[in-house]
Amino acid sequence: MSQGALRRPGLDAAQVERWLSLVCASPDAHRTTQRSPLDLEPTITVPHSTEDDVDRAFADAHAAQQRWAATSMRERARVLRRFHDLVLDRQALLCDVIQWENGKARTHAMDEVLDVALVSRYYARRSARLLAPKRRRGAFPLVTRTWELRAPKGVVAVISPWNYPLDIGVTDLIPAVMAGNGVVWKPDLQTMLTALIALDLLHAAGLPRGLVQVVAGEGPVVGPMLVDRGDYVQFTGSTNTGRTVAARAAQRLVGCSLELGGKNACIVLPDADLTKAVDIALRGAFVNAGQLCIGTERIFVHELIADAFRSALAAAARDLTLGANIGWGSAMGPLISPAQFARAEAHVRNAFDKGADLLVGGRPRPELGPLVYEPTVLLNVAEGMEAHRNETFGPVASLYVWRDEDELVQRVNDTEYGLSASIVTPSVRHARALAARLRVGGVNINEAFGAAYASIDAPMGGMRASGLGRRHGAEGLLKYTEAQTIAAQRVLPLAPGRFTDEQWARVATLALRILKTLRFR
Repeated sequence: MSQGALRRPGLDAAQVERWLSLVCASPDAHRTTQRSPLDLEPTITVPHSTEDDVDRAFADAHAAQQRWAATSMRERARVLRRFHDLVLDRQALLCDVIQWENGKARTHAMDEVLDVALVSRYYARRSARLLAPKRRRGAFPLVTRTWELRAPKGVVAVISPWNYPLDIGVTDLIPAVMAGNGVVWKPDLQTMLTALIALDLLHAAGLPRGLVQVVAGEGPVVGPMLVDRGDYVQFTGSTNTGRTVAARAAQRLVGCSLELGGKNACIVLPDADLTKAVDIALRGAFVNAGQLCIGTERIFVHELIADAFRSALAAAARDLTLGANIGWGSAMGPLISPAQFARAEAHVRNAFDKGADLLVGGRPRPELGPLVYEPTVLLNVAEGMEAHRNETFGPVASLYVWRDEDELVQRVNDTEYGLSASIVTPSVRHARALAARLRVGGVNINEAFGAAYASIDAPMGGMRASGLGRRHGAEGLLKYTEAQTIAAQRVLPLAPGRFTDEQWARVATLALRILKTLRFR
């Protein structure tokens, strides 16, 4: 399809301006025009928020949060259930805009829609139980009665990236508001319209206006303003920026949750089904053109099947349908920006210059789109090459052969990152034992990344340089709260009182011995 024939979303100009009005920015704000990775043509012109705008966003969110915290969990859940339905109803619009702003294949855009609905349903059903006051064992049975309460943090700063513009930002703010917080959200400039449509749908579902505020601007400019004002910080992005966010939040003694980079491995055991192993490695490496933090950048295949696997993987990668258009039909779209395209090219060129070999790919495809790059697999990638340890975040993977499982574990763990991994084998018992030896936050058995990520009841996040904290599950909600303990003492005091200090020491010692015997604690 020629560049001039690219389909663009059929958006009404007045509607786009209404969505842009949701950005907390003054009428005379500085604006920048974003460009679609499909053809580098303009998409929308985004107003930038000043420091005064950010101050106003936090003030308005605080005011709305005070009212929202008083609403019932039933009402909050009703909002999420309606939002769930609206997201599914408006999936065509959402996928169009995601593709227009991000460039990804439509099936990968649809993944975002489905995950937002999944997370909405989960927290609509589970939040009331997770946040309910809980009885805890007191200091002494029958004498001390203790409860744990959960209170919202206040206003949470959410900073979300461009690679999953609907999914990541929305599924971070959903548990934050369910816990009774307000949110000031800074989506990436490149994918701002996706975020604004999501906020509009939340308003249509009944979320009070003002509770979630959107600010816009360059990350190094606006990001620190959010970190300096938020009562908690949720950040998704690069490890280097994550370190800066953590240090800045620590200065204020506020908590943060960080989902950062990865250099994730796909491990193919010798008993793996070849077709399944190739499919898993292929999807892991080239979903969203490799721009996925839990995607695969290193493939480890056992020597017994290495030759067959290499041939099958190369053939499958060549068969992938590449494209830069809105609609179904492509298996992989372009990279997000010229800078990201240049990074992928630089990693491949650096590997070649230092002695690596090419299994497949390694070329731009300008006839398909200005930012389309072939799915690429490198061989003989070694220490000192950019692609060996550094995250590429593009359609580039390195293939390694292994023999001994102890050596394999050492090689997989030989990175500062620890986000995700996948293992392909018919023996789930063996895979679980191997997974327990990997220093990563999530391991998928016989799946690239989706099994662990879509298990919303389980925590998702990274170890080491891949981040702090977790999203999803109970922790993904409770991190947005402060725990409060209330304890009522009856009959006997926990201090000498009418006893002398010496008498109290004897009484307390006897009580502890009795409790041990009775197994109360």
